[in-house]
Amino acid sequence: MQLIVTSRRWIASTPNRSFVLYPLCVIAFEFLLHRRIDILWWGAPLLVWGFLQYRFVGNYRCAAGGGGPGLERPPERIVDVGPYRYVRNPMYLGHLIFMLGLAITFQSGLALAILVVNAIWFDQRVRSDEAKLEARFGADYLAYKARVQRWIPGVY
Repeated sequence: MQLIVTSRRWIASTPNRSFVLYPLCVIAFEFLLHRRIDILWWGAPLLVWGFLQYRFVGNYRCAAGGGGPGLERPPERIVDVGPYRYVRNPMYLGHLIFMLGLAITFQSGLALAILVVNAIWFDQRVRSDEAKLEARFGADYLAYKARVQRWIPGVY
């Protein structure tokens, strides 16, 4: 029973899914489908970029804003400097960049589907997070939202 609880907790962790479970599933699926793994190496930098962006921005956000990496331990102050001056969700964006790299590197329809589903899920999660941050920080967070795009600088 403890193993099931531990497994569920591990799978519930977004970083564990994005950076461990999804790659393992994609590699296994592509190998079973084609009996080989074809790799487009020019997609690999996106894997590295996405993971490092998630890790470094997460550390930056915790140091600059307090709290934990997620909203389970919310930030103590708005972080609107560093990478957060360009987009409001650079950690989540790191996940999506990684997943794009996964789809390209392994030329995988499964990885592309994972990217699309997660892009929709992250966007919904962000909207929920933003409502919590608006309630916590009020007008200051609304002003930040007006200055900084959610996902892509100058676009969205």
